[in-house]
Amino acid sequence: MHYQDTIAKSLTSAWLILKFVIPIYLLADVLYYYDLLRHVAFVLEPVTRWVGLPAEAALALISGMFLNLYASIAFAAPLDMSPQQWTVLAVFLGVAHSLVVESAVMKHLGVAAWYAYGLRIVVAVAAGVAVSMLPEGVLSQQTIGEHAVDMERFANVWAMLEHSFWGAVVLALKIIVLITVLIMFMEWIKALPILQRSAQHVSKGFTLASGLILGITYGAGVLISEARSGHMSRMEIFVIATFLLICHAIIEDTLLFVMLGASGWVIVVARSFAAIVVTWIAWVWVSKKVGKQRTEG
Repeated sequence: MHYQDTIAKSLTSAWLILKFVIPIYLLADVLYYYDLLRHVAFVLEPVTRWVGLPAEAALALISGMFLNLYASIAFAAPLDMSPQQWTVLAVFLGVAHSLVVESAVMKHLGVAAWYAYGLRIVVAVAAGVAVSMLPEGVLSQQTIGEHAVDMERFANVWAMLEHSFWGAVVLALKIIVLITVLIMFMEWIKALPILQRSAQHVSKGFTLASGLILGITYGAGVLISEARSGHMSRMEIFVIATFLLICHAIIEDTLLFVMLGASGWVIVVARSFAAIVVTWIAWVWVSKKVGKQRTEG
């Protein structure tokens, strides 16, 4: 493992996190302080209601879906959400985050944008609703409906900004430490001899595992390489891509929200179960379509 490259990646990630988290955290607190968030919250009000999140979490959903999880966490952190609400948010955004970037990656595999967007949004809502309906006491003693947003009161805007700034710094440092450890762990995994050998002779299981652990960009990169080499059929690529659209980077995404109170095992089980069910449906659908084409041909 090249430690200099690992440190460089960690510093790059740290700078990215600082650029995202601190300004957005401050912006979120300003929006809450002046009660401006309710003017945009209505856009996703049906979704936040379905999944049991406070209306103020609308910006967290939007930023997570179209930017990244760091931006989402920065918007959500000032909210006093329960462990169950953090878990719902983690499951929803674990499935449907960074839609623009990751859909562009999947496009290189022949996965249509409408499929990538539609699949992830529909599954995210369904999984979020399912987690929000878990029996009382599974995640915490406090249910979603009983947990209201309770923002701190400040003497003036400057007191609020000072409190918000230090809150953003603490959150950013926690994320940076977590991401640095994860980057070192991921680089160590990638450097393992068995992984290097497997990368040269990719199997379907290895492709799934790489995307599941290392993320959709790495997993899709392996798939793109295989698509060009002809080692895997288009149906196999489509089915694996479907799984990775729903369940990828399961370690990093989960730990980011566990750090804030979410239930890690619920996040992993919910995303994995959703991915398995939807992938099976996609496989059955594609198999029937291919069989029909062969019969007609």
